[in-house]
Amino acid sequence: MTQYVLMVLGSDGSSENGGYESPEQQQAQWDATGRFNDKLREQGRFVYANGLGAASASTVVDGRGAEPIVTDGPFLESKEYVIGLWIIEADDLDQALALAAEGSFACQRKVEVRPAHGAG
Repeated sequence: MTQYVLMVLGSDGSSENGGYESPEQQQAQWDATGRFNDKLREQGRFVYANGLGAASASTVVDGRGAEPIVTDGPFLESKEYVIGLWIIEADDLDQALALAAEGSFACQRKVEVRPAHGAG
């Protein structure tokens, strides 16, 4: 099986209710995401999942020069950021995309899919 990274896209996430319309909607999406995680575990496809802190809390490190350059905040200016991720195992890209669609429905966010290289 190949590992794929399913990246959850959303706004900065620092807004009230994590960008959801209400606390109830936020809780419903957390519950649905938990059920999706449980399904991945039962199928032996779950490797790792987690949410990320707000993009505004990030630090970018550029160590390509003689001295590293450390910059506060996201390097890219964007309306959407990666706010969470799953690492899954799937038989092929089609299966990874189908699982990403389920994850997207569960968390009510867009999900970007990429194969992971050198996993293991």
